[in-house]
Amino acid sequence: MKTYVPNVAATAAKWWIVDAAGQNLGRLSTQIAAVLRGKHRPDFAPHLDLGDHVVVINASSVAVTGNRMADKRYYRHSGYPGGLHERTLEELMGSHPERVVKLAVRGMLPRGRLGRQLLGKLRVYSAAEHPHAPQQPVALPIKDTSRAERRAEQGARS
Repeated sequence: MKTYVPNVAATAAKWWIVDAAGQNLGRLSTQIAAVLRGKHRPDFAPHLDLGDHVVVINASSVAVTGNRMADKRYYRHSGYPGGLHERTLEELMGSHPERVVKLAVRGMLPRGRLGRQLLGKLRVYSAAEHPHAPQQPVALPIKDTSRAERRAEQGARS
């Protein structure tokens, strides 16, 4: 028997567009990361870049739950002694809302060369305007269900 390995050069990457307005940041990021990795395709291979391009619009109006706006912190270090800088989610949403979505998706991708390559296929914009209309992106259906809705759905199935 031979093992099937998909040909990356022969597969064409699609373009997807996601409207982040009112979407939960974590749930949105997991679905975007799955599309970037190519997990929605039948020929998925974990060691290959078979994912599609994703354009996220309205990143400035993404939703978070609880006290996360004040409690969640983003850290970066300059490399010098005493060079640790921290910002809250609220501060980062005020200045760079597209960075919040990109960092959330980045944390859900593999570390290393493949993850950096996949992250290059993500474009995030804080407003509704984007320069990718010539690529004709298709709207990505985002499944946004709360925990109560999922439990009710599981109860109806059993």
